[in-house]
Amino acid sequence: MSADGILREDSGSKGRFVLRRGAEEAELTFSVASPTLIIADHTSVPDSFRGTGAGRALVEHLVAEARAKGFKVVPLCPFVNGLRQRHPEWADVFTN
Repeated sequence: MSADGILREDSGSKGRFVLRRGAEEAELTFSVASPTLIIADHTSVPDSFRGTGAGRALVEHLVAEARAKGFKVVPLCPFVNGLRQRHPEWADVFTN
C-alpha cells in the first residue's frame, strides 16, 4: 500500500488502482498496451466517497506512478481526461 492508501492490482494486461474505505472502494481501471503505455479505462467512485477527493487521488497516484516508472497514459476515461485538461503540468504523462 502506498502512503496515500492506494493499491495497484494487476491481472495480466488489465489492472486497477483501488482506494478502500471500510467495505467500499473507489477504483481507476487500466489496460496495459505496452511496457511504456497504459490506457486509463474507467474511474468509479461510490456515492459515499463523493466530495472526498477520492477520484482525484486515484488520478494523482496514476500520474505519480507513470512518472516514477516511465510510462505514458492514454486518458480514455472521461474523468481522467477532464482532470488532465485542467492540469497542464501533467502533460508529460499523457498522450492522445
